[in-house]
Amino acid sequence: MIGPYSYRQLGRLSCRTSLHTDFRRPQVFPMTPAIPAATLILLRDRPVGPPEILMVERAAAMAFAGGALVFPGGRIDPGDEALALAMGDGDLAPRLAAIRETIEEAGIAIGLPGDVAALRAALAEGAPIGALGPVDSSPLIPYARWRPEHVPVRVFDTWFFVARLPDDAPAAVVDATENVRTLWTTAADALRAADRGEAALLFPTRRVLERLARQADVAAVLADARAWPVRTITPRVERRGDGDWICIPDDLGYPVTGEPATRAVRG
Repeated sequence: MIGPYSYRQLGRLSCRTSLHTDFRRPQVFPMTPAIPAATLILLRDRPVGPPEILMVERAAAMAFAGGALVFPGGRIDPGDEALALAMGDGDLAPRLAAIRETIEEAGIAIGLPGDVAALRAALAEGAPIGALGPVDSSPLIPYARWRPEHVPVRVFDTWFFVARLPDDAPAAVVDATENVRTLWTTAADALRAADRGEAALLFPTRRVLERLARQADVAAVLADARAWPVRTITPRVERRGDGDWICIPDDLGYPVTGEPATRAVRG
């Protein structure tokens, strides 16, 4: 159950199958320039039950997603792009940004050896990720790419990656600047907290959590990531008999592809 709707109800009312869709040709406007970004979904298995996911709660004063639960992440910096080019593959920049942002926001380093506190301090002082040592981005598996288009909200073109938490990883420590806490939670628990009004989830975060909630362990999440194509998702507004819905494609592995606009949190 997701809020007042079940998975079956929301899934059935998909973008493509609504009987009350307004098919009038919409006006087409140029897309708002997007800020390149990346985020990392870190997962760990539990002895019993589905895996836990690392999330951070954004500070309420932040201009984007203030107060929301999100995965560690942020903008792709010039240093990320420079290291990607030095590694011979400019497409690695989003992975490198996700690794860097997770160090900065949660104090956990994936694919980068060394003392995490020292790495974090160096980044805080302005060092690029390429100055921290050799980086192995292979543990990160592409999971999704979201590029919402709604103004006047700031627009991000965000790569989502999934990765398993290393066995020797330290405890997560919040940065206490952009975020106010870190937490390990199951996808289902995060969704239930949002439905109770105890947490805020942006539309992309909710869709991703619904997808993650279907998997029994970390291996299943990683397999699911490999099983589906990654295409840029730009949610669209669909007018139906019961009001506007925010919709996404139904062929990218998401169990819920539409949500009433009155419920959707869009930043």
